[in-house]
Amino acid sequence: MDLGLRDRQVMVTGASEGIGRSIAEAFAGEGARLVLVARGRGKLEQLADRLRDRYGTSIEVAPEDLSDDNAAPRLASMFPHVDVLVNNAGAIPGGALEQVSQETWRRAWDLKVFGYVAMMREFYTRMIERQRGVIVNVIGASATGLDPSYAAGSTGNAALEALTRTLGSKGPDHGVRVVGVSPGMVLTSRLETLLRGRARERFGDEARWAELGAHAAFRRPAEVEEISASVVFLASPRSSYTSGAVLEIDGGFSRRHNWWG
Repeated sequence: MDLGLRDRQVMVTGASEGIGRSIAEAFAGEGARLVLVARGRGKLEQLADRLRDRYGTSIEVAPEDLSDDNAAPRLASMFPHVDVLVNNAGAIPGGALEQVSQETWRRAWDLKVFGYVAMMREFYTRMIERQRGVIVNVIGASATGLDPSYAAGSTGNAALEALTRTLGSKGPDHGVRVVGVSPGMVLTSRLETLLRGRARERFGDEARWAELGAHAAFRRPAEVEEISASVVFLASPRSSYTSGAVLEIDGGFSRRHNWWG
């Protein structure tokens, strides 16, 4: 299926690894022109070189720490005509309310929650002026499958889902769509780190982390490609009537009473 994304300029944050890396590759496969954003230049350059060689598309890299309040304005100034913005940067640590310090909570939200807010403020405004554009927020299924042992993440993700729906309800008046994707368990290095912590709490042995993944839907975590395919479709003209919606991709697992089996 031709998704109609050839030569569209797409900015992907958190693009150097995991879901973001897979999203970047999926857009490159559709012939989009990419702007890859993450903190470290080295991994971005390596990814850009590989994608250029494989797909022959235009790729630029923009190393930025999106917890810096000045990062979003800089990116919007450098790339004012972005057609699709994919907000994906950020990782909120696990832990119950009493286990996550104020400093840790704030630092995590500075990147993922306030980082998303800043990027949307800059790019949504410009898209409204141009009367076109799409923003896709990669959030997290814990926004609805609320987990007391992931207090900072559940709360932050719920806020981002609310903002996605809020902007997505008004954007179509100006030709702009805002949508979200909320993955559950996805097989990344970050998931392994989280599961190791859970296994240590539950079994007293972090080496048993893979046993927790067996409690997921379909008895496995999702693959990154299963998330990136949905992101690319939602960003495309094939999904041009979708706005203010958040797609949960967790095999229905967040609707279960006991998240961890």
